[in-house]
Amino acid sequence: MTAVVSTLTDSKADEVEWALRCDMAAIFRVSARLGWNEQIGNHNSVMLPGEEPLFLINARGYLFRELKASDLIVCDLDGRVLRGKGELRKVAFHIHARIHLANPKAVTVLHVHPQYLTALSMIEGGELALAHHNNLMLNDRIVYDTSGYEPVHDNEEGDRIARLLGDRTIMVMGNHGVSVVGATPHEAFDELYIAERTAMYQMTALSTGMKLRTIPDRFRRNYLGPWGEKVDARMHLDAWRRVLDNEEPDYAT
Repeated sequence: MTAVVSTLTDSKADEVEWALRCDMAAIFRVSARLGWNEQIGNHNSVMLPGEEPLFLINARGYLFRELKASDLIVCDLDGRVLRGKGELRKVAFHIHARIHLANPKAVTVLHVHPQYLTALSMIEGGELALAHHNNLMLNDRIVYDTSGYEPVHDNEEGDRIARLLGDRTIMVMGNHGVSVVGATPHEAFDELYIAERTAMYQMTALSTGMKLRTIPDRFRRNYLGPWGEKVDARMHLDAWRRVLDNEEPDYAT
């Protein structure tokens, strides 16, 4: 199945692409502030509108904190850089392109190594407990990869990840980090933010050595639909963009 967002006129497509570039640049900058990325590693992508399946992604070698909207490169699902300067990191291609290809609903793919979700990925049997109100909606959206041990170096591994992710939106990758997908950049960002905060609460509570107080299973939300229908995801990213507009306005250039 080919991932295509929509068909737009050239001028409208340019307008939408720039808006996506600015949102993604904001996500890179906020991720840097929150310490989610691994030096010049980690990568976030978003599919572009149009008949040809293309995606925006950060080029190899940049810190998240320095990325601007205009720095993002345009690639096809075969990994060719079609627009922009820089190289597509191979591991980024094998993760992002294969997820985009397998699941057209995964318009945005964020792959980072935030402290608490990454710590959770390193614990034998590490999963989010049903212990915080956030878990009532999050826990049905998460899949845990306990089979991957090596870096993603080929399409076969990328396809395995995409299959395992299925209709879930969050993958805690064993001994690795986390990948979150969404229909929009703001939905993926907000869901990642909430998942990392919730992992922080759990890891902090467990550090006391005391038993978690769990919530009865009947209170689960059982929701796998668009994240933005349940939370103020757009407003959340807009709030961060106002901060960046004041403090790091070059992100949107």
